[in-house]
Amino acid sequence: MNRPHATPAQDTAPADPAALRAAMAQHRNKRSRDLADMLGVPEAALLAAQTGPEVVRIDARPDRLIPAVRTLGEVLALTRNASCVHERTGTYEDWHPGDHAAMVLGSEIDLRIFPAHWVHGFAMTGRRPSLQVFDAAGDAVHKVHFRDGSDRAAFDRLVAALALDAQPDTIALAPRAAPEGARANPDRAADLRARWAGLTDTHQFLGLVRKLKMTRLGAYRTVGAPMATPLAPQAVTDLLHGAALAGVEVMLFVGNTGCIQIHGGPIEKIVPTGPWINVLDPRFNLHLRTDHIAEVWRVDKPTRHGPALSVEAFDHDGQLILQVFGKRGAGLPAWEALAHSLPAPEAVAP
Repeated sequence: MNRPHATPAQDTAPADPAALRAAMAQHRNKRSRDLADMLGVPEAALLAAQTGPEVVRIDARPDRLIPAVRTLGEVLALTRNASCVHERTGTYEDWHPGDHAAMVLGSEIDLRIFPAHWVHGFAMTGRRPSLQVFDAAGDAVHKVHFRDGSDRAAFDRLVAALALDAQPDTIALAPRAAPEGARANPDRAADLRARWAGLTDTHQFLGLVRKLKMTRLGAYRTVGAPMATPLAPQAVTDLLHGAALAGVEVMLFVGNTGCIQIHGGPIEKIVPTGPWINVLDPRFNLHLRTDHIAEVWRVDKPTRHGPALSVEAFDHDGQLILQVFGKRGAGLPAWEALAHSLPAPEAVAP
């Protein structure tokens, strides 16, 4: 998955903490990300400006943070990009560390973590405790929010153990990388099709694409049907409604450069709100900006276990918003039927 992106002309000079605190006091009811976008600063700068008794800067490295999060018991895990928010309630179980990539493989919280992007960490210690991690540019990578049954004493121990010695109210940030967009290589189309047909695991795909000097979306535009078939932007909304109505279990991936969060199972309650389409289930919520969807593709990749069929949405910058697969098992034929029923793009008038 690609990075979250927002204000293109991000100013990486330290923002005046006093001015940020004044703005937060004036807009108390505004979500921190929305306020950051309004002010033209990264979200992490808002948290840094509040450093003190209720905002503590902590070690963001996953190999220290994630084992400590497990001691909190049941929490809400949140991963997002600029267009989609993925929230899952559960416990951080089955931690697999790694320098390049790490994993949480719990029965409910399922994460793929890329530690190089876990740079700035904060613990919010007030009435609604949370842990929030940001990348080098100050964009949110992953957040952990308390639930009713979370262990406050364990949280206090976590903060004491991971608090950094230095607690400044400014933050040094790197420039936000520009979206890469869709990079195709039509001259390698035949090579792409041949190598695609030889895939045995979906994890081989990005390596293949990089070797051919393409991006994910560029490869989809190049390879053509039946390997990659364009769908209408409406297809994602139809997919969510269809899966809920038919009880089709899905694997739903949302992420950014630092973290991918996965929901595996059914989805039930689908609620549209303005430009948003929402899944509002007891232990899983999804919030998707449908007006951000520019392209949707049905993608069929071979694996040693059989075809892996996905529906994938991209924004206007060519950035991946989310991916949906069928959950392996007896329900796969129903998933395949649903994916193949989704609408194609409207024909372009001559």
